[in-house]
Amino acid sequence: MELTVRIPLLLTILCLTGCSHMANDSWSGQDKAQHFIASAMLSAAGNEYAQHQGYSRDHSAAIGFMFSVSLGASKELWDSRPAGSGWSWKDFAWDVAGATTGYAVWQMAHY
Repeated sequence: MELTVRIPLLLTILCLTGCSHMANDSWSGQDKAQHFIASAMLSAAGNEYAQHQGYSRDHSAAIGFMFSVSLGASKELWDSRPAGSGWSWKDFAWDVAGATTGYAVWQMAHY
């Protein structure tokens, strides 16, 4: 199984079996914009860093995307602890959307 498939699958299983509690939040709000923008910037920065380390264009794009999504998932895992606000699939969806946008913008900027 490919690494890009295994990591999201592992995170999903981990959250479904180990998350302490879930957040009760909406799809819109200032924190959703922050998730989107931060994830887009982290994805693009991860892409650029990996390319400067000598990775191919495709490999660096995958590294940047997974770097961003991994940080978003880690933040949600932190929120799912008993003292946190709870795991938010909505926040995570905005993280993935931002990482995808950062990936796309980075790709377009390098043509």
